[in-house]
Amino acid sequence: MFTGIIEAVGTITDLRQHADEWRLTIDSGSLELADVKLGDSIAVSGACLTVVKLDANGFRADVSNETMSLTNLGTLETGSAVNLEKALTASGRLGGHLVSGHVDGVGELMSLEPDGGSWRLEFKAPDALARYIAGKGSICVDGTSLTVNTVKGARFTVNIIPHTQQETVIRFYRPGTRVNLEVDLVSRYLERLLLGDAAADPQITTSNLTREFLASHGFGGRND
Repeated sequence: MFTGIIEAVGTITDLRQHADEWRLTIDSGSLELADVKLGDSIAVSGACLTVVKLDANGFRADVSNETMSLTNLGTLETGSAVNLEKALTASGRLGGHLVSGHVDGVGELMSLEPDGGSWRLEFKAPDALARYIAGKGSICVDGTSLTVNTVKGARFTVNIIPHTQQETVIRFYRPGTRVNLEVDLVSRYLERLLLGDAAADPQITTSNLTREFLASHGFGGRND
């Protein structure tokens, strides 16, 4: 588990395909690795990866073709900057929100506008993720825990304060930048719970969770 509070910005120093997977080598920058050992997890721009090699400058992780295809890692190259966060410890502070490191989809930055000293960013999420994004809720963008300001369809806005601009890869964003998105864990489990006993039916999926389905299972509201 992670918190979405970025600890350092690293740099990809090598990215190559090896057999049926990819090998990703990262210069970890200012990230403290003294307490990291082989097998530990580090979130790389929001994707939870396992450390398979450590050295004085950083670490290496093996990445499956599946992860490369479902995240923005496949679009990165040598020299690309990535957000880094070590896994949360039981004694650590939960400064952001609970983040699993399992990317739900890849979004796109549509616009970036100054807003006082902050930036207002508008992203477009994949349509399938729109129902999990709520105003004043949490979302993880490239591993960064952010608060959603507004939502309109599959688009949502966030404000980025100067500190976050400087301490994450967000400072490199431009319209068209593709980003890893992870929706709030609570929203995913809530949707599953609303299925009730129907969750065991292989014919029922979350796509069946419509207003009509909820009404037929006793979740209808009143219009007064």
